[in-house]
Amino acid sequence: MASIRKRGQNWQAQIRRQGHPPIVKTFIKKADAEAWARQTEVALEREDFSIAPSNRQSPQLSVLLMRYSEEITPKKRGADAEQYRIKTLLKHEIAQTPISKLSSSAVARYRDDRLRLVSSSSVRRELVILRHCLEVARKEWDAPYRENPVHNIELPTDGKARQRRLTTKELKALLAAADKCRNKMIKPVIRFAIATGMRRGEILDLLWSDIDENNRTATIQLSKNGEARTIPLSGSALDILAGIPRSTDRTFPVSANALRLAWERTKIRAGLVDLRFHDLRHEAVSRFFELGLSVPEVAMISGHKDPRMLFRYTHPRASEVAKKLEY
Repeated sequence: MASIRKRGQNWQAQIRRQGHPPIVKTFIKKADAEAWARQTEVALEREDFSIAPSNRQSPQLSVLLMRYSEEITPKKRGADAEQYRIKTLLKHEIAQTPISKLSSSAVARYRDDRLRLVSSSSVRRELVILRHCLEVARKEWDAPYRENPVHNIELPTDGKARQRRLTTKELKALLAAADKCRNKMIKPVIRFAIATGMRRGEILDLLWSDIDENNRTATIQLSKNGEARTIPLSGSALDILAGIPRSTDRTFPVSANALRLAWERTKIRAGLVDLRFHDLRHEAVSRFFELGLSVPEVAMISGHKDPRMLFRYTHPRASEVAKKLEY
């Protein structure tokens, strides 16, 4: 089946047929792309490759990335973030490389180019996507190569764990800035994130039916690791919920994009431009430990299965530890 897409100023025709690698060709005019696609499909039906010489050419990496973006990424949690990273890969010259010529040195050049612009953690995530894309293509899409070139390069380190904690003054400034938002859900979302340690997506997916006020719990139906978990709710978390009108099935009726835009405005208004929404989860986990909860108890709330990952989220204040040493 042929598909015609606008790619910059040109038109790209792409044909997929079972038993054959994807066939791609770019044209200046859409009509030429459509005509070529019809001719090539007829050639495939007749198995007459003499009139479609491009069949012998290896498709570009961009073809695999776009197919991965359409077929694999939507099935994942965090699909939006992955789509963004795939677009980054598509903008780089590596995307125009025929996959038969894609080498470890080409992937290493991509890695080094990106490291000049963004953090090692970001580059690592992009390369993990590329690695999985190539592995799926090799095993399931009959891509014409035997070895995944990403396996032969050194991935950048995941970077140092952030140690951003909110001071009492900063929290007051953040909540005061949230009060000025037109969307009145922003402040409760921020407070709930600190009270529960839940991720942004988990908060936005929470339904009123997931809340058990009698047992003071909330059930997260689908977490980052794909499993459900039930967490305890503190008195402050229950107070936040009590102040929200039950106008819809969703506990916090705000879209992900609306929250993202409001968060950016709020933290700038509060003078906290270095603060990330995910830092609120770090803050919550650190507070749980400062309250005296054990590692298994905090892990039950946060959903971390590996204590080593949990400790990356934990940043106790030295002043609080010093108080415990008084005797």
